[in-house]
Amino acid sequence: MNKGIVAGIALLALLAAGTAGARSLEDILKDKGVITEADLKEAKQDKPVDYKPGKGFTFTSPDEKFQLAVGGRVQPRYTFTDYDAVSGTVQDVSEWRVRRAKLYFGGYVYSKDLTYRVQAALENGSSAKLLDDAYLNYRFSDALQLQAGQFKIPFTRQELISDAMLQFVDRSNAVDSFKPSYDFGAMVSGKFGKGLLVYNAGIFGGAGQSAARATNTNALAARLVVNPLGEIGYSEADLGQTAKPLLSMGGSYFRNSLKRSATAVFESVTPSYAATTGWLGKGATTFSTTEVVDIDQYGGDVAFLWKGFSFQAEYLEGRAEGKTTGGTLRALGMYAQAGFFLIPKRLEAAVRYSYVDPNLIRTDDIQTEAQGAVSWYFYGHNLKLQADYSNIHKQVSVNTSTDDKQVRVQAQVVF
Repeated sequence: MNKGIVAGIALLALLAAGTAGARSLEDILKDKGVITEADLKEAKQDKPVDYKPGKGFTFTSPDEKFQLAVGGRVQPRYTFTDYDAVSGTVQDVSEWRVRRAKLYFGGYVYSKDLTYRVQAALENGSSAKLLDDAYLNYRFSDALQLQAGQFKIPFTRQELISDAMLQFVDRSNAVDSFKPSYDFGAMVSGKFGKGLLVYNAGIFGGAGQSAARATNTNALAARLVVNPLGEIGYSEADLGQTAKPLLSMGGSYFRNSLKRSATAVFESVTPSYAATTGWLGKGATTFSTTEVVDIDQYGGDVAFLWKGFSFQAEYLEGRAEGKTTGGTLRALGMYAQAGFFLIPKRLEAAVRYSYVDPNLIRTDDIQTEAQGAVSWYFYGHNLKLQADYSNIHKQVSVNTSTDDKQVRVQAQVVF
């Protein structure tokens, strides 16, 4: 990779870091105890527009009944992949791309309990996946909230973590193989004991992101999380240098039915786990064309934070059964990753191992990834530079496997 390009990216990040942390005079006076919280609120009443790094520009009506926040993030990425091809004919790939370019709008209307969020994935252009989030949420109490629209199905911890808050350049291949991700639906959620117990349960269309279908079946999902030492947010890396240990344990369940398609893997618009790279998509030939397949997925996860150290792991299992032929498919995946700040709040090193077996009956289709990463946080997750190295091991037949080497470098700005 061109050293000048890397230096340029780093320089841009440093320049941005010098301005990203700017705060208003009122906030500084409040932090120093010169003015009270009430004084701060009064001072900002005459300033309907506010800005906070990572939160975007916020517009609030004078009566405080309406609020709109506008922000986004950009992730330019460079990837070099050294393919270990069995035939020796596959060319290595040097790729530049904008991995993500998000623009979001959020806030509340009429009441602070009625919130909304719309997020566009500009990197997807005019495709069906241009729209990420588009939902309304009403908070009755901490114990009960109702959400409706398009959003992520509550399954797998790492998928529920925003891609802006990741410890590595991207998610593990295990989560990518099992995640339902975005879908239309409605969900109830809440927490008890200040986050000691958190739950989510919802019903969804089941066709995937921005896809609707006219069938008599829907997807169901539920997630339960226990935080015995205090609530852990959905973010990787212990940037806050947590003073006391924090532990989170979660379990997830997802059920859906999809029809095997003659022109696509499953139906016309395919969810991630049923695409050609997902566990179900890889085993699609287990079922006959036009056959309806019942799918069950299970997941368990754990996360731990303490004094700059972080650990996170998940176990995922998938089961599918054809209603016509009775054909069955079972898959499993797992990953574990750990990170530690060598320089508090600035420099972090992390390692991860991920394993996917898309068909437990076969013995020649396992894929594993061993990865190492370093991240420099200029301003937390809002401004960071990340790099990781991966050895991607694939079984392509009973006696043959490949080991691809991959290097990724990514900068991120959240505004």
